[in-house]
Amino acid sequence: MTERLVAIAIDDTGLPRPTPEMEQERRVAIVDLLEENCFTLPPHPDRTAAPPWKLNLSVRDRRLVFAVTSESGEPAGEFHMSTGPFRQVVKDYFQICQSYYDAVRTLPPSQIETIDMARRGIHNEGARVLQERLAGKAELDQDTARRLFTLICVLQFGG
Repeated sequence: MTERLVAIAIDDTGLPRPTPEMEQERRVAIVDLLEENCFTLPPHPDRTAAPPWKLNLSVRDRRLVFAVTSESGEPAGEFHMSTGPFRQVVKDYFQICQSYYDAVRTLPPSQIETIDMARRGIHNEGARVLQERLAGKAELDQDTARRLFTLICVLQFGG
């Protein structure tokens, strides 16, 4: 399948350094994304670039920037999104992740499982928001959206 991402770069210049836990989340999300993803750009009359795609994620002027190129580097599209719609779900995700990391160290498995279920629910909500914000610009499946949401979290509040 060619409608996919084959490379992901994150430009976190000027942003707080991610915590070790979030750095690990970032690494896992990128490995999982590159292993399996579905990322489709709708046809555009001016686009000559063809998939597979490379993605560069960054934050500029408090906006998320998705810069997409072909594998050879030909520009395919750049999408700018306000961070506002993500702010609360990202904050909730960070709080539940911190609870999860703390629980892993101190609580029994049954309590960890409950926190993990809540974490997955918030993660799914973030993926849904991302899919809505990218509507008409890019189509992605649920798993791809979840992993990209993880990368957005690290970019927005990784420190």
